[in-house]
Amino acid sequence: MTRLSVNLNKVALIRNARGANLPNLIQVAKDCESFGAQGITVHPRPDERHVRFADLPLLKAVVKTEFNIEGNPTRHFLDQVIANRPHQCTLVPDDPGQLTSDHGWDTIGQADFLKEVIAELKEHGIRVSIFVDPEEAAVEGAKEVGADRIELYTGDFAHNYSKNPDSAVKDFVQAAKRANEIEIGINAGHDLNLENLQFFKKEVPNLLEVSIGQALISDALYFGLENTIQMYLSRLK
Repeated sequence: MTRLSVNLNKVALIRNARGANLPNLIQVAKDCESFGAQGITVHPRPDERHVRFADLPLLKAVVKTEFNIEGNPTRHFLDQVIANRPHQCTLVPDDPGQLTSDHGWDTIGQADFLKEVIAELKEHGIRVSIFVDPEEAAVEGAKEVGADRIELYTGDFAHNYSKNPDSAVKDFVQAAKRANEIEIGINAGHDLNLENLQFFKKEVPNLLEVSIGQALISDALYFGLENTIQMYLSRLK
């Protein structure tokens, strides 16, 4: 079964809007796990508009499934990740003021940089996944720089799914097949939701993990957090 990691950035965004501790991010993380989530993901950005770096040790202390910290590997980010040692670190090529992640790494052009960063994280026992577009060359490059996994950026799939599902997923299937051939693990994330998740999981071979935040938290406003997590898990069975 593909694992569901719940991204808590939007929960933190609501908390930060009033400058207090409502909702309580740490309690939400614990509740997500008790409701069936198999991982917790956070993406602290430089402006800390979502999860804050100060949240990381608090989350590390309570997460019992799998803790995934994702973000742009600046020196400050890497220091915080190493200090808190999550199970997985997902490297994302975000610009400092970027609204949301929207593309993968150039794993060939930025190979030297990625090799150095990945080696440092793995020295501390942290599994490394890197954000890539669904291109075979990018997948091969991820293997060459030492990543344990790729995370397929699924924004384009989600955007095109309603027009033609088979066409929308085609490149992802090919990228996943290549990943399987060269033995690098496959994660996926960005704009996956209750409508498109089951199809994506069915089509993409050996999908290990999906990270979902925006859609899941939005659905929880209608269905409740526990019910929503169960609905997403049912799509992954």
